[in-house]
Amino acid sequence: MGGGLWALTAGCAPVMARVGALPPGVAPALLADGYRDGLTRSTPEAEGVSSEAILAFLNDVDAAGLELHSFMLMRNQKVVAEGWWWPYQPGRVHITHSLTKSVTAAAVGLAIDEGRFGLDDKVVSFFPEYVPADASENMRAMTVRNLLTMQCGHDKETSGSVWRPIDTPWAAEFFKIPVPHQPGGHFQYTSAASFMLSAIVSKTTGGSMADYLAPRFMEPLGIDRWHWDSSPGGVSPGGNGLSWNTSASLKLGAVHASGGLWNGNRILSEEWVKAATTERTPGDEDGAYGYQWWMGPGSAYLALGLFSQFAIVFPEHNAVLAIFAAIKGSKKIKPYIWKHFPAAFGAPSQPGAAAAELKTRTASLRLLPPLAATTSPVAASVGGRRFAVEANDQGVEWLSFDFADGACTYRMHDANGEHAVTAGFSDYLEQDTSMTGNRLHHEYRPPSQRVVAGARWTAPDTLEMAWQFVDTAFRDTLVCKFAGGAVTVDRSVNVNSAEMRLPLLTGRMA
Repeated sequence: MGGGLWALTAGCAPVMARVGALPPGVAPALLADGYRDGLTRSTPEAEGVSSEAILAFLNDVDAAGLELHSFMLMRNQKVVAEGWWWPYQPGRVHITHSLTKSVTAAAVGLAIDEGRFGLDDKVVSFFPEYVPADASENMRAMTVRNLLTMQCGHDKETSGSVWRPIDTPWAAEFFKIPVPHQPGGHFQYTSAASFMLSAIVSKTTGGSMADYLAPRFMEPLGIDRWHWDSSPGGVSPGGNGLSWNTSASLKLGAVHASGGLWNGNRILSEEWVKAATTERTPGDEDGAYGYQWWMGPGSAYLALGLFSQFAIVFPEHNAVLAIFAAIKGSKKIKPYIWKHFPAAFGAPSQPGAAAAELKTRTASLRLLPPLAATTSPVAASVGGRRFAVEANDQGVEWLSFDFADGACTYRMHDANGEHAVTAGFSDYLEQDTSMTGNRLHHEYRPPSQRVVAGARWTAPDTLEMAWQFVDTAFRDTLVCKFAGGAVTVDRSVNVNSAEMRLPLLTGRMA
């Protein structure tokens, strides 16, 4: 994936230089992070899993050109196979998108079991300050149960990308949405319903849902690397906004697979786990739905996030599959999942040649291909010069390129200030950046995000950079063409819910 994109182009000389002194906070990306998740390891065949089937799954996904970032497979509470496509690594957190909803369901179950509210409580009863005086009968009839099953009566989906730019309380925005259908009947998948579940947990516990879950769910499961965004008013966005690592997704599935137990300790009630993971509505073309969990073939059920983030539970086989990816449309990968799982599960057996091949394969997975350093004489004439950018819809005022020590630092100034990314020509460089990217990144706009960046000259006048935002599904590609004291910058992304390419920026030397 991406190998063709980074093939050397004639006219640009490869060099052997490595990076020298780098800007503060910038360093070569590590090949391994040494993270320990506390889980027990075993081999596939020892737990009755076919190494050959796992390999066939990976081969099918690769042949289809689908971009995986990581996977972990567990059976009998033991990890039997796992892999990360570098620069993704075990310790890195990754945006889960709507996989978050199934974590929200856990919080709701805990709060209900603590007696803080009930399934049939009316949603309006929690937020009288936001309910319009002329609220419809349907709005007033909506219950917590209706939110859980995505049957709150809405006619359209409200994506997290719609509310993220809004500064007013999102609970107030919820009550502005028309409710044309009687709650409990019409199914409409919407992050607005999940947000309100989080808001109800916050209202009844006195803190954010993230704070509520920390001692009750995260800490007992050993989930130690996670972050949950916050909405105006400090409410966790229940439909999205959670970032954690691959093992955390696996643990989410595992605690449900065991009926709410973890290492012999009760985390969720068995009654809640059964209720949440039982079909409650036929749903839509993506499948039937429970309480913030999707139903799969047979007895399988899954937490599912945008761009194909998965935690899939196969309860009859005591197995869980966790996946992070950058695939627009889970329908592209689901056929390969259901083709090989649960068929891969059987009785314990002796390992064969496939077991060794799987171990070798998963130890050498890579998303970004190695760099072959290139140079161009253009660098000397444009390096350190500021380019004033023509009027544009991104608010970019100027940009510049600094070439030093085997790297290029790209700087851009917009209404939010100056932003920089340093890309290596021989080594990918890792750093935190404030570089604006929300339009290409499903409207996520964190103040800082981690990026691994590489650069190459594809022609004497063309500089290309790859920015892998390793806490997300997103990889931006910048193609910068220099000619006659001017530069054009073409920025695109590997996956997004909206535009895939920003309008071209044109700058001229100041």
